[in-house]
Amino acid sequence: MADPEVSVVMPCLNESLTLRTCIGKAQADLSAQGISHEIVIADNGSTDGSQQIATDAGARVIDVPIKGYGGALMGGIHAARGRFVIMGDSDDSYDFANIHPFVHKLREGHDLVMGNRFAGGIEKGAMPFLHKYLGNPVLTFIGRLLFKSPCRDFHCGLRGFDRQKIIDLDLRTTGMEFASEMIVKATLNNLRIAEIPTTLSQDGRDRAPHLRTWRDGWRHLRFLMLYSPRWLFLIPGLGAILLGLIGYAVAYPRLGFTVGGVLIQFDVNTLLLSSVAILVGFQSILFAVFAKTFAITEGLLPSDKRMESLWKIINLERGLLVSAGMLIVGMAMIGAALNEWRVIGFGVQDYGRSMRWVIPGSTLIAMGFEAILASFFLSILGLRRR
Repeated sequence: MADPEVSVVMPCLNESLTLRTCIGKAQADLSAQGISHEIVIADNGSTDGSQQIATDAGARVIDVPIKGYGGALMGGIHAARGRFVIMGDSDDSYDFANIHPFVHKLREGHDLVMGNRFAGGIEKGAMPFLHKYLGNPVLTFIGRLLFKSPCRDFHCGLRGFDRQKIIDLDLRTTGMEFASEMIVKATLNNLRIAEIPTTLSQDGRDRAPHLRTWRDGWRHLRFLMLYSPRWLFLIPGLGAILLGLIGYAVAYPRLGFTVGGVLIQFDVNTLLLSSVAILVGFQSILFAVFAKTFAITEGLLPSDKRMESLWKIINLERGLLVSAGMLIVGMAMIGAALNEWRVIGFGVQDYGRSMRWVIPGSTLIAMGFEAILASFFLSILGLRRR
């Protein structure tokens, strides 16, 4: 028997009230269009007889032991036999009676076809107020900003895709953030993405949905941030260093400003805080490089031309050379402070003067040791990458 062109994959966990309806709608729509298909129910441990209902309705039931929305879907996707997959929740909230446009878009050569509920229409009461006006718009905005994704409804559960292209993305998350991971990785890997307006209706459940607003919203946000080391670590780190350098610019020469007749004098306290900002920023930038390198090495993120260029420049020897430079300059500044103390017979110092040597010197020594450790760690990651 030839494999079908389309597999409709529905995750299921106790959906006995709506499962038969969803299966019937999908079968009727695809049959009317002459599209060869199968219905795959990825069951996540139902105890309400959903498995038998699906079998009686002509669907193929796959038992998926890995718990969670993403776990169930990936189990169903791997078990599917069609070239294309249409996925959607089995709670009768998505319009399975009109899924053939997704197939047409896939046939045109798109790799991922997203439904857009905001463009197609959301029935009154189908989406909670917080999800409609805060959660979905904010998370979609963040996803589009961080990853330049064209998708305008990141969390629409009705979507179609080329099965092998999505399997090749090696999706890892098992929870609700699976929806975001698919879009992010598809975008980063330059898959061809399109959108289709779709509707959202009130589900037919007699119980609360599996989705938990704050928990799952946080998991989506956490995933988006973790997959963007640039925004999570690099940009804040650069900001902290810039702030520290500004502090040095006003505190080292003891600049003062008169505001409302009051003289505001910047001195060693500002210098110390500025050094803390520089150290924190430096550590954050190093962590951005670590995170990006590790993610690419482990296949969590695709290769990056900028990182490839950086790896050609940075190696253990160059890193140690720069680190040694920091250490030498730092120790020279500490030595200058000790010499001034010696000149006055190791007596009471002018701390306003001596700390101008000690604070930046100590900062450079700390950064030098951090750079040494970072150089060795990046070399270890480089061995794995090569």
